[in-house]
Amino acid sequence: MSARHSARCVEEAEEAVKELRAVLEKAGITLPTLRIDPASLAREAPCPLVELGRCSVETARRLAAVLR
Repeated sequence: MSARHSARCVEEAEEAVKELRAVLEKAGITLPTLRIDPASLAREAPCPLVELGRCSVETARRLAAVLR
């Protein structure tokens, strides 16, 4: 995997986090720990994972309601 490919993967993950955060914000939902998982970036050829993180029960229920 080339450095260019890895950089593009990281950019795509950052864009996905930004997009998800914006959509959730429009629905009145905040996931405070929404981010790229730093451990997934530690590899020689990063393959980023998006970490949704923890949230309150209320936030989980609101998220479930939006997804229904």
